[in-house]
Formats: sequence, structure tokens, C-alpha cells
Amino acid sequence: MGNNNKSTVKLRLEIARIAARFVAVDGINDYPTAKRKAALLIGANPERNLPTNQEVEQALIDYQNLFQAVNQKQLLFSLRTKSVKAMRFLSKYDPRLVGPVLTGTATEFTEIILHLFYDTPEEIGFHLDDNGIPFTCCEKPIRINSYERINLPAYRFVAENDVILLVIFPERQKHLIPISSVTNKPMQRASLKKVESLLNDSN
Repeated sequence: MGNNNKSTVKLRLEIARIAARFVAVDGINDYPTAKRKAALLIGANPERNLPTNQEVEQALIDYQNLFQAVNQKQLLFSLRTKSVKAMRFLSKYDPRLVGPVLTGTATEFTEIILHLFYDTPEEIGFHLDDNGIPFTCCEKPIRINSYERINLPAYRFVAENDVILLVIFPERQKHLIPISSVTNKPMQRASLKKVESLLNDSN
């Protein structure tokens, strides 16, 4: 039994390491997809003994620290700088930065994700349109607890070669903090002031 447990742990770690490389190098931003692809690559069952998303993220951090440390620092500074610009532009909607750009695991393929709060989402589209910013409309599924998701309106556009995704929450849900698909805990969010502080600390 002990050897089986050890081999299962070893397999999970190997899948996590390979999945992390798919995220860091190949631009597969969806952890479940990266895990299944990694399992298939080594001939393992893609539906069993898979690592958690948190294990993949730790493997990603290890990979970035080992192979991409200098570039990672520069990338985060660039993405957070662009996040600040976007948040200032959208300040009326009380933006919050979320996701890998905030947590530090962003790759060159990562979207900048902002949560905005406004009761009429279409006005944000008008704001983008009035400023000559082409965008596409979409929906973003958000986990609000361990078993429930809601779909929220979203806008996606490109700024300085990076993709920015705006997810629009009703103002009454400003204090609704989505659940992270990585940690299964409330998602980290950062205000403009906090992101500016992160930039200053990295100088």
C-alpha cells in the first residue's frame, strides 16, 4: 500500500511539472486541460490521479523561478503597468485586478483580468466604443461557492498587444468575492492603489 501511495504521489508531481511547462511555454492557460494533456503525454489515465490545480500552480511557480526568473519579473512589471493604465481608464467602475497578473504566475499568454462594478454593463461597452477601442462581448462563468456558478457579462479587448478581460458585476454584488479555481478559497482582488503599490515595490 505504501509503495502504491508513493507511486501515485510521484505520478501526480510528474503530471503537475509537465502541465506547468504547458502553461509556461505553450500558453495553455486552462489548468485542467494542461493536466489531461500532460497525463496523456506520459501514458497515464487523464481522468485519474491528477494533481490539483494548486499543485500545478506550485509547479508553475517552481518552473518560473528556475527557468524564467529574470523574464518573469520583467513580464509582471509590464502587465501590472498596463493593468494600472486600464484601471485608471476605468476608474468610474471601481476596478479590481484578479488572476495570475496579481498573484505573480502570469505568462506571456495570460489575460489581464479586471472585475468592474456597474449596474448597466452596456455603458462600459459604450465607454470603450467612445474611446475607439474595438472589443468583443462574452460571458465569464464565476464560482460563487463550492457548487454554484453564475455567468457574468464581459468585454475583451487588446491593448498594447495584451488581452484585457473586463468582467462586470452588479454594484450590489461588490462584496461578492468569487472562489478561485486554483485554491478553492476566495479569490485575491487588488484595487488600483494596491497594484500601484506592487509596482512601486518592484522598482
